[in-house]
Amino acid sequence: MRYELGVLAAAMALMGCSQGEDGAAQKPPAESVRTVSAAEVVLRPMGASQEVSGLLVPREEVVVGPELSGYRVAALLADEGDAVRAGQPLARLDDGLLQARIRQAEAALAQARARARQAQAESARVVGLEGQGVLSDEQIQQRRTAAASEQASADVAAAQLAGLRVEAGRMTLRAPVAGVVLQRSVRRGDVASPGAEPMFRLAREGLVELSAEVPEHLLGGIRQGEGAAVVLASGTQVQGQVRLLSRRVDEKTKLVQVRVTLPVRQDLRPGGFARASFQPEARPVAAVPEKAVHFEAGGPQLATIDAEGHIRKTPVTLGVRTDGWVELRSGPPVGTLLALGGGAFALEGDKVLVHGVSPMQGHRPAAQRGQSLTLQDGNMQGSPAAGRQETGLRS
Repeated sequence: MRYELGVLAAAMALMGCSQGEDGAAQKPPAESVRTVSAAEVVLRPMGASQEVSGLLVPREEVVVGPELSGYRVAALLADEGDAVRAGQPLARLDDGLLQARIRQAEAALAQARARARQAQAESARVVGLEGQGVLSDEQIQQRRTAAASEQASADVAAAQLAGLRVEAGRMTLRAPVAGVVLQRSVRRGDVASPGAEPMFRLAREGLVELSAEVPEHLLGGIRQGEGAAVVLASGTQVQGQVRLLSRRVDEKTKLVQVRVTLPVRQDLRPGGFARASFQPEARPVAAVPEKAVHFEAGGPQLATIDAEGHIRKTPVTLGVRTDGWVELRSGPPVGTLLALGGGAFALEGDKVLVHGVSPMQGHRPAAQRGQSLTLQDGNMQGSPAAGRQETGLRS
């Protein structure tokens, strides 16, 4: 009997130990915590320069071509790169045949005027002879008609000669404005044709400017009349000024044309490449360190840290970048903690412990802590949200 009781007690003791081990195994494992460094969303004055590229173009291009056809080019009087005055000859056509026609027209005019004078004299002799029986009325009228006809013939000959002389003046191609010859597409011996390619292209007054296209969302940082630093392909930097900011946005590309005037220089060659940098006025915007931003398939994100110390992946819209900082056009509120370094790649919901917050190079007003950010008219706007608690975070 005692033996059976001892066996039963031993069995019950073993069962109790087994249940204790099972209970211990069923306890949830402790949550792993990663220690991370952090930064905050801050207000920071940012006026990063915006750089665009484009081509050098003449501010106003003037083309020069022949007004007559069938004449060969006899002489070229200007070449590419030449500075010319208004009215300066650029090329001369062969006018040998035209001069012969002019001499012939001059002779014809002289004959017509001689006949007109003779007819006028004969008409003058019959003045006052009407009704005297010396000449019939018909003969008198014939002389007067002949005088008028010969005078008309002389006028026609004079007009023809004047037309030929006008053509002679057009045999010389002249610069309509002062400027610089950009292109000469004619050679000596070519036959002039008004419908062909212009013989010369001029830049009016030698003015060359930068023509660039700017994305619509960057227009806020560019204003008409402000300065721009332009760097040529050679590396030379010149100072320009925004002359034109188009009011039309291209429907397909969503780009806006910008024209930047440049000083008159010999090294400004139309067709060349150049870059322009615009320096807009700095304004306070929500910003984060660039190293806090990581890119996923859905776009840029921040690893924010909530009040309980968990990672929350937050999509953001980025703006200008400068000095290692990037503007937030939309995203978390000012004052939100962000995981840096390896913490930026932590998974959604991971528990983290903040051991240090990077020094802020901006301003975080208390009134804007705990406000969500939206993009309105290109500026970050705040909307009330629950304030961030520091519970569970160690700084």
